[in-house]
Amino acid sequence: MYPEMMVAPMREELTRAGIKEARTAEAVDSAVSQPGTTLLVVNSICGCAAGKMRPGVRLALGNKALPDRSITVFAGQDTEATERARSYFVGQPPTSPAVAILRDGKLVYLMQRSVIENATAPMIAQELSRAFDELCSKTTA
Repeated sequence: MYPEMMVAPMREELTRAGIKEARTAEAVDSAVSQPGTTLLVVNSICGCAAGKMRPGVRLALGNKALPDRSITVFAGQDTEATERARSYFVGQPPTSPAVAILRDGKLVYLMQRSVIENATAPMIAQELSRAFDELCSKTTA
C-alpha cells in the first residue's frame, strides 16, 4: 500500500468528477444493489490509470446518457472494497484499472486493463460513451 498522501490526488481526480468513493465492501454492495445502472471504476496508481483511464472516464461523464450512479474503489489501497467490487465481475479475471457497468447488480459491461493500456483517453471516453448510450439510456413509456 502506498501512503495516502500519494494516493489522495488520484482518488480526487474521480471524486471531483462526481464519482463516489466506496472504501468498504458494504459501500460497494449498497451502491450496486440499487436498481438501475452503476458505473464501477477500479482505480489504480499505475500510469495507464493516470494517463488514460481516469481522463477517459472524466470525459465520458460529459455524455448525455449516464449511469444512475457512479462509484470507485482503489486497487491496492481499499482491499476489501476492491475484492467486493471484483466479485461482481463474474467469470472475469481481476485487473486494475478497470471500468464496469452493472445493471441491477449484474455485470453488463467491462473494460479491462488490456483495453485501457492500448487506448488513448479520448478513445476510452468514446467507448464508454457508446456503452452509456447503449446500456444507460432511459426509455420512456
